[in-house]
Amino acid sequence: MKKNIYTRFRRGLLICLSSAMLSSCFNNDDFFILPDRGGMDAAIWSTEGAVDMHLNATYQLIIPRFPWQTVPDRFDIHLVSDEHFFASDGRYGAQALGIYGAPLNNHDVRYVGNKYTTNYLDNRYMDIARCNNAIKYIPEGTIEEDKKREFLGQYHAMRAMVYLELVKVYGGVTLVLEPQDPDNIQARGRASAKKCFDVIIDDLTKAMEYLDGVQWESDDLGRITYAAAAALKAKALLYWASPQFNPLNDPKHPYDQSRWQAALQANKEAYDICVTAGHGLLPEYGKIFQTKGAANTEAIIFRPYSATRENRGHDEERKSRPRSENGNPHNAYRATLKLLQSYPMKDGNRIDEPGNYTYDDVLFWKDRDPRFEATLAYNGSHWPLSGNNNRRQWNYVGASNSGALESSNWAVYNKKFTTPGLAYGSVPYSNNFGGSGMNWIEMRFAEVMLNLADCANEMGDMGLAKTMVREIRQRAGVEQGGNDYGLGRIASIQEMRDLLINERMIEFAFENKRTSDLRRTRRWHLLSGELLETIQIELEYDRLAPKPEDERTKAINILETIDPGTNRPFRDGLDINNREVYLKYFRPYTILPQGNGFRTMDIPEYHYFYTFHNDYVYRGVDIDPTIGWEGGTFDPLDDSN
Repeated sequence: MKKNIYTRFRRGLLICLSSAMLSSCFNNDDFFILPDRGGMDAAIWSTEGAVDMHLNATYQLIIPRFPWQTVPDRFDIHLVSDEHFFASDGRYGAQALGIYGAPLNNHDVRYVGNKYTTNYLDNRYMDIARCNNAIKYIPEGTIEEDKKREFLGQYHAMRAMVYLELVKVYGGVTLVLEPQDPDNIQARGRASAKKCFDVIIDDLTKAMEYLDGVQWESDDLGRITYAAAAALKAKALLYWASPQFNPLNDPKHPYDQSRWQAALQANKEAYDICVTAGHGLLPEYGKIFQTKGAANTEAIIFRPYSATRENRGHDEERKSRPRSENGNPHNAYRATLKLLQSYPMKDGNRIDEPGNYTYDDVLFWKDRDPRFEATLAYNGSHWPLSGNNNRRQWNYVGASNSGALESSNWAVYNKKFTTPGLAYGSVPYSNNFGGSGMNWIEMRFAEVMLNLADCANEMGDMGLAKTMVREIRQRAGVEQGGNDYGLGRIASIQEMRDLLINERMIEFAFENKRTSDLRRTRRWHLLSGELLETIQIELEYDRLAPKPEDERTKAINILETIDPGTNRPFRDGLDINNREVYLKYFRPYTILPQGNGFRTMDIPEYHYFYTFHNDYVYRGVDIDPTIGWEGGTFDPLDDSN
């Protein structure tokens, strides 16, 4: 047991638990840095504007940004998966997948943070401390009771959000629910997963109680609502019921079916509350992230951005756009072959199932679930950008678009986070202005529906589970076909589990849900033995010619020569859905060769619960490593902790 209290508190981890160290994220932070050890002058908690300022800063720290907008040291461990190609860079994410380098060690996982600042994701206990202060001191202030309840509901919800993310990573964490005195730190040890979830559910129950009936004005869009708190509570109970915390075959931790019953009840309630509040699926899947404000009835929890307000933008548009459209594409938005093959056909059947359409491994985009076209820009596809609605994107090796050479070997791009009408020159976020201003949606109604489907399936209500998936597929434009949108042959709980995990992969592609879904369902370690693969498109030309590079150049010139009749490249007139035409100019896709030293995925089972890094262990009190890790004795699923 670690009992080494780090005495230099001003540099130690536990100081972040102290209310005396709270500060807002504004540059002029002195307003919140006060000498009293209680944390903040009591007058602040009796001033509505001061509390609102503190609350806004708390939102900035806790509501997630775009996943790859801010990536602290080694944070890619929590972002990599089998849906995108980022781990091919060989960093810590590659070690998390086991495809490159040494296995992760005790000091590598730093989700909790190991910096003692109030920057986004630098220290999650700083975020918790902000909430603890508000929850402690707002009731002691003189603000009107209705406003107190509004404030408290939001702080309880956000504290629960932070703890849920911590528990997803570590299983059991230090529970800090009161402001801490640096001279008398009470926080110590690691609570069991059960104790953590009890706190999370209690926080969200209180958030629902406080926010029931609260209606935000248009200027407050993005604040936590009653529906958001209900959806978060339902999600937390889904996690508590799922195999990560409720294993199906673990004699040491017997399976508890009653958790699924509680989760089902909460998810039904969340669904009904969201519908009553006006939430629903947007009619067009491809417009989900492009629709802002009250018009986006699908967005339940989101982070507002602006291209015209200083310091309120981001540069994420560039990470999806091709170079020819002022982009700098990011490998985290580069689809793996596995993701491409996960999309069903247009009638909902898997690509290996019989149905109205037959999968063509050459024309791999043809007759697929419409979400494929809405999400992915493949070779020759229509991709309106910079106001050009007739634009086509060409991705073969050596391709140029609009006179600019594209990224090497990129066969498919992510369209989800791009804005078709955004002008070329407005794409970069520069000098704290510009970019698309697109909002990040952390939770949308489709997730509420699929969470409900998951719970219904586990409790044997196949009809409800299928209804949720059917409605999502209908929105996407999937055809009913002869197999009920691809659902007709699903007859068992296990078959529905398999369908749901795949449905989540495609519905939430690139939305940072995949890693958590695989861990929640204990499918993370089952990736072991798979390759992380992406594809490239090569031109068809004579590779046996004396000078094959000259032949390749000729092939490019033929495709890119401008047709004087249309003033467009010759290639734009090609029918790429005609197999014969396509193969005349392009070869079937090939797998991009893996770099030296890369291997198949290798993920140990004990990685379902990471361990705290050494700074946290040695500067904390009674912080034991997680079982499976070096020196590990703490079992998050042991309720005695």
